[in-house]
Amino acid sequence: MFGDDLIGICELFPFQGEPINPRILLIDDHAMFRDGLSMVIEMAMPGATRFQADSVDTALAKTIAGGPIEPDLVLLDIKLKGGSGLEGIARIRRRWPDTPVLMLSAQDEPETQRLALARGAAAFVSKGETAEKIIEIIRQLLRGDYAKSAPAGNAPARQLTPRQREVLELLHQGLSNKLVARKLALSENTVRRHVQDILEYFQVVSRAEAVFAARREGFVG
Repeated sequence: MFGDDLIGICELFPFQGEPINPRILLIDDHAMFRDGLSMVIEMAMPGATRFQADSVDTALAKTIAGGPIEPDLVLLDIKLKGGSGLEGIARIRRRWPDTPVLMLSAQDEPETQRLALARGAAAFVSKGETAEKIIEIIRQLLRGDYAKSAPAGNAPARQLTPRQREVLELLHQGLSNKLVARKLALSENTVRRHVQDILEYFQVVSRAEAVFAARREGFVG
């Protein structure tokens, strides 16, 4: 994806307000993509220090000169072996609450982007974008050109609505969206919206995870 863009990248200049020597952490389980993007960043921002990791666990354990790294920006793949990048956003922001997270994905459906931003990503970019576009977004985030949200765990308290609790209870019973809609006299589209809100509330990506979290937190028996 990067080959034809390297000449153009070399002609980019630092933007005003951009850190001179930014520390950029790239988390992706595909070594070839990590290496390619790292090379693009090096050519566009020669002063940048680049760190690589194949998982969130590895990234959080990384050290430099005997101490933990403090990245200015984290680039995070949405699909990682052994875990979802979406789930990793909260862990990253707990460790580095002032560090923006740029979510990378080969999936660029609006719903995927919405989920990433709802979980706390500062921005979302498709892996299919040009290298120039990715570098442009990286520079925007390094300059602080994004809407900062509260660190994980410090957001205003949210509550499930009575209807969402009803939907959650039926999910706990194993009912499909269609059966939930029939049981509550709702449309399937309305049920899908409630299910999505429930997933966001528990910060999970599947119905099974939502039910597990609901049991753990005492929402259902």
